[in-house]
Amino acid sequence: MKNLKKKETIAHITHWLKEYCEKAGLKGFVVGVSGGIDSALSSTLCAETGLETIVLNMPIYQALNQRARSNKHIDWLMDTYPNVKGQTVDLTPIFKSMEEHFPTDVQDDLSMANARARLRMTTLYTFAGHEKMLVAGTGNKVEDFGVGFYTKYGDGGVDLSPIADLYKSEVYALSRELGVIEEILQAAPTDGLWGDDRTDEDQIGASYDELEWAMEHLKAGGSEKGLDARQQVVLKLYQRMNRINQHKMVPIPVCEIPEKCRE
Repeated sequence: MKNLKKKETIAHITHWLKEYCEKAGLKGFVVGVSGGIDSALSSTLCAETGLETIVLNMPIYQALNQRARSNKHIDWLMDTYPNVKGQTVDLTPIFKSMEEHFPTDVQDDLSMANARARLRMTTLYTFAGHEKMLVAGTGNKVEDFGVGFYTKYGDGGVDLSPIADLYKSEVYALSRELGVIEEILQAAPTDGLWGDDRTDEDQIGASYDELEWAMEHLKAGGSEKGLDARQQVVLKLYQRMNRINQHKMVPIPVCEIPEKCRE
């Protein structure tokens, strides 16, 4: 993988964001922040455009350390960029109501974790629609196009994706360049959807560095030949997740009606 030119990349993404927003005739961006590195970078890049940027902390049974990191990042953004406004919208009472009204037999851990992400998406679009803004995504390349590690119509429901062509290691590099706070840089990546301290690596079974290796290995036409035991495990894990999550990565299938069905 080639080394990223940090300043040039930041300038490119910032210009792309601003140009897209202005062509759409909208005012700026709404970004959900979680206390993690991806949302920190996306929100900072949006702020770099100089356009109005709203950053939302949307806790749902959130661990206190995640909530605190989100608030510290929002404070840093508002101190650094005059075009940023931050707000906390506590979604826990709404989610509790969902738990009370959904049938208990559909409330498995994964379905309700995804429901959290979809509730946050609804909140982002409520703000975006009212303020005439775009919802900016926070997914990186490995999550969005490698293993599909996101919620369909949750954190995957966005208007544009500023960092979806960046590997996780590149997300860290750009975040350091932009001065993102150290607590976020040092925090273990987590989706924050479970109400505990499980990390992305706990859920996936491999680190982002390993997943980046697998993605690049397959891109280069590599096979299992000559790999050590751990590399073989990671490669199979990556291939499995990529296969089962294709429904997230490809356009929605449309059943096209043939001419013979029309008079």
